[in-house]
Amino acid sequence: MFKRCLVCHSPFHANDSLDHLPLGTRVAYDPSRGRLWAVCKECKRWSLAPIEERWEALEELEKLVRDRSRLLSQTENISLLRAGRLEIVRVGRANLAEQAWWRYGKELTQRRQKFKTLSTAGAIGAGAAIWGGMATGGMSFIAAWLLWDNLPNKIPDAARWLRFGGDAWRGKARCAKCGYTFTRVAYRRRDHLVLHRAGIPGPPGLSYKCPRCGDFREGGLQLRGPEAEHTLRRVLAYHHFDGADDRTVTSATRLIQEAGSPEDLSRILLKNGKRLGDLGRTGGIALEIAANETSEQRLLELELAELEAHWRVEEELAAIIDGELTPLPLLEALRRKVVGQS
Repeated sequence: MFKRCLVCHSPFHANDSLDHLPLGTRVAYDPSRGRLWAVCKECKRWSLAPIEERWEALEELEKLVRDRSRLLSQTENISLLRAGRLEIVRVGRANLAEQAWWRYGKELTQRRQKFKTLSTAGAIGAGAAIWGGMATGGMSFIAAWLLWDNLPNKIPDAARWLRFGGDAWRGKARCAKCGYTFTRVAYRRRDHLVLHRAGIPGPPGLSYKCPRCGDFREGGLQLRGPEAEHTLRRVLAYHHFDGADDRTVTSATRLIQEAGSPEDLSRILLKNGKRLGDLGRTGGIALEIAANETSEQRLLELELAELEAHWRVEEELAAIIDGELTPLPLLEALRRKVVGQS
């Protein structure tokens, strides 16, 4: 297998996922036609592997995709997957049972562990302060009780403030009903945000009750489109700063699967409008996973469009190379072996 890009001569970096294709952190392959490319990270061009070096690598790739890869996104023609640090472009529709939103589970459970660590640090600090104060006689029982009751929560709260700040939204907007000017919405008021479908494809809309006229349907603060999506993702990440355990993540992802799609989930959960505080734990976690999935999917689709354009060009070249320079019986034998027809 070549060690450098055939176009710009940049070296291919090693991967730890493939024994028969150890170089290249992004690879592309077509199991039905027996094609295999290493994709250069520098110039983005695809280098076609020699026919005699594809056999074992193609079989290994197909097994890796089937057993240990994670589907990121797909179009009708290609799928983008990840296995460890290796990115894989598979030409042809991948039949994978695992859905993309499952990858958020690890992040949420890690959040849970970090929150527990911060709470433990707060409890240890409170215990040390109380022990020292009581031992020297400088702290009363009531003061010790107040310290123990509050300090363990203060450290996680401080960490959350350092990460997110105090405001979920800042800007300038007027209430359509009474003219009140909104400049901020604090996180501490997040439970009063009303989430609802905007009536068009896209992220949920957000409404916040006007403190002057009390309206949130025709008046109040109304956020739509990218501004609403950005605010919602910030609010949900703040709201679930303490993460979630495995059971909650499993229940939340099951909700998304049963709904059919992230967009269907928000339609079912929110209906005619629902306050964030009324969503419940599982519903809120599911909505955060769905919101992140929708945003990431949109970015991946842009990359997939570029990848598909590259594939069409490289496939034309590969067809010429394989057709003119390779004995056809050998190519057909390779194709049949990879797709399991031999």
